Amino acid sequence: MRKGTFFCIDAHTCGNPVRLITSGIPPLKGKTMSEKRQDFMQHHDWIRQALMFEPRGHSIMSGAMVYPPCTEAADAAILFVETSGCLPMCGHGTIGTVTAALEYGIIQPKTPGQLILDVPAGQIRVEYQQVDNDVNKIQSVRIFNVPAYLAHTEIPITCPELGELVVDIAYGGNYYAIIDPQPNYSGLASLAVDKLLYYSPLIRQQLNETVECMHPLDSTVKGVSHVLWTGKPTQPKATARNAVFYGDRAIDRSPCGTGTSARMAQWAAKGKLTAGDSFIHESIIGSLFEGRVEAITEVGNYTAILPSIQGWAKVYGHNTIWVDTDDPYCLGFEVK
Repeated sequence: MRKGTFFCIDAHTCGNPVRLITSGIPPLKGKTMSEKRQDFMQHHDWIRQALMFEPRGHSIMSGAMVYPPCTEAADAAILFVETSGCLPMCGHGTIGTVTAALEYGIIQPKTPGQLILDVPAGQIRVEYQQVDNDVNKIQSVRIFNVPAYLAHTEIPITCPELGELVVDIAYGGNYYAIIDPQPNYSGLASLAVDKLLYYSPLIRQQLNETVECMHPLDSTVKGVSHVLWTGKPTQPKATARNAVFYGDRAIDRSPCGTGTSARMAQWAAKGKLTAGDSFIHESIIGSLFEGRVEAITEVGNYTAILPSIQGWAKVYGHNTIWVDTDDPYCLGFEVK
């Protein structure tokens, strides 16, 4: 029996996949995207599992669905789905979704060159550049993200093989454990990817068992979901380099939009960035996001920044996927 049929536009943002699901998406209950996210997770999460995990996806698969706006000012709303779950916010996912949705007419901007989007983490603004004024080709997208802040600093943990590490936790749309170079970790160049995949889930679990992370304005946004390892850049234009772990076995190939927001918030809290400063973030494969601290603000009792991130995406194919209940792997799987 056919459980669902889904038409998808497949793209990547600076190397990391974005699967925009354009048909077969369920209606969601709730007035806000945060409420709709909860409804999706409770009643429709099988769609995420079927389309993100193997055999129809893979360990780093990331996707999104476009919905009508929840607020009068917005052009559209986005729900983010990936192997790690239904995220409050996804930076590379927004860049890829906006690129594909504009190029294929799925989102019609009220004002050319910019969008207002409702997302589970709140509301964001987007500016985009077309290729030589070609409405069917998007050159770059800049996200004006939700406020980002440093939640915890210098949390001691124990990492197998490495020993004691000191970790900061910052919010940029998701909560990130940020591991900077220190006596027991000399930087990204010192660790192979398989070691990042081994250490990261253990570090994430340890932090979630010992430290509380909950957004002061939305109690459904909680817990460390990503681990951001830092190191010296290899690209001449880059300010810093990072590798972000998410899900169970994923390393972000892009510089990570919410991760870049979180890291700029960390740097701002420590006096290394201020309003107007730029921050060029390099990914594990050398692709770049252009970050900027737009302003200083507050979130609850936290001093925060208003970050923006610019990047690019490329559409590379169309995909019609059907999920049948007689398929023993209809809900997907992941090899761990």
